[in-house]
Amino acid sequence: MGGQCFSYGSIMDAWYRSCFSRVGLTSATTDLGNGTVMHCWIPKTPKETKPNLVLIHGMGANAMWQWNQFVRPLVSHFNIYVPDLVFFGESYTTLSDRSEAFQARCVMGVLDAHGVRTTNAVGVSYGGFVAYSMAAQFPDRVEKLVLCCTGVCLEDQDMEDGMFQVKSVEEAVSVLLPQSPEKLKEMIKIAFFKPIRIGPSCLVNDLIDELCTEYREQKKELIQALHKERKLSNLPKITNPTLIMWGEKDLVFPMELAHRLKRHIGEGAELVVIKKAGHALNIEKPKEMNKLIQCFLVDAVPSTKAKIHHQNDLKSE
Repeated sequence: MGGQCFSYGSIMDAWYRSCFSRVGLTSATTDLGNGTVMHCWIPKTPKETKPNLVLIHGMGANAMWQWNQFVRPLVSHFNIYVPDLVFFGESYTTLSDRSEAFQARCVMGVLDAHGVRTTNAVGVSYGGFVAYSMAAQFPDRVEKLVLCCTGVCLEDQDMEDGMFQVKSVEEAVSVLLPQSPEKLKEMIKIAFFKPIRIGPSCLVNDLIDELCTEYREQKKELIQALHKERKLSNLPKITNPTLIMWGEKDLVFPMELAHRLKRHIGEGAELVVIKKAGHALNIEKPKEMNKLIQCFLVDAVPSTKAKIHHQNDLKSE
C-alpha cells in the first residue's frame, strides 16, 4: 500500500469496537454447527425489563460500520444484538446455501444461543431481505419489523423491464462489490443522494480492501441468489406490524418497490418516505432513522402512526 498511507480501515474498525464496547455491548462468536460460525455484538448484561432488538446490516462492510450511529441512542431502550451476516465480518459457513432464508436461520440461531426468545428486527437493504425472512419463518418470535430500502418485492423481470440503474446481475455485482476506485465512485453515486467525498487514492484503495475484497465470490453468490427466479407471488405474507422506510431518491431499489411492499403486506404496514435521501439511509439520515425506529418500536401503539406521519411531514418541508 505504500509507506505514506496508514490503514484507514483498521483504525476505523478499532474505533467502532471501542464505541460498541462503551455502550455496553460485547463481541461474541457462536458455532452453529455444520461449518457455520456467526459473530454478533450482544449486551454484556441484558435486562429482562427491556425488549430485544436485532439490527441487520446490508451489503458492504461489517455490522459495526453500518450500525455505529445507532447503538448509542437505541441501547437505552433495548437489549441490542448486532450480528455479522454470513460472509461478513467474522461470520462464515462451509455450506453452499446462499439464500436470505438461510441467513435468517443463522441470525435466529445466534439469538437462540443467547437465550433470546422474541425480538424486534430492523433490516437495511440486504438486511431487510433477511429480516423479512425471519418474520416469515418465525412469526411467533419476531414482534415488530422495520424494513429500510429493501427490495424484497423485486421480481427477476424488473431488471429486464429497466427498473434499475444496472442492466444485469453481473453489473450489479461489479457496482455493489467494487474492485476499483472508479467502481467505488459509481457505487457511491448510486447509493447516496449527496455523494460523499472519499479522499486520496490510498484511502480509496484501503476502503476497497476493507469493504469489498474478503469473501467477494461468496457475496456475489448472495446477490445472485436474491434475484434468481424471484416472483412476488412466491413471497410469503407476513402479519407482523411493519414500518417501511425509504429514501425518496433511492436508485438501488426505486420507490416503486416501496409501494409494492406496502401493498403486499397490507394494513399491517406503514410507509415513510424520507426526502433528500438515497439508498444509504443509515449513513445519510441516521438521526431521522433513529427517531422513526424509536417511535415505531417504543411508543404506545395508538399514537405511533400520528407521530410517524408527523416525522414524514417534517421530511417534506
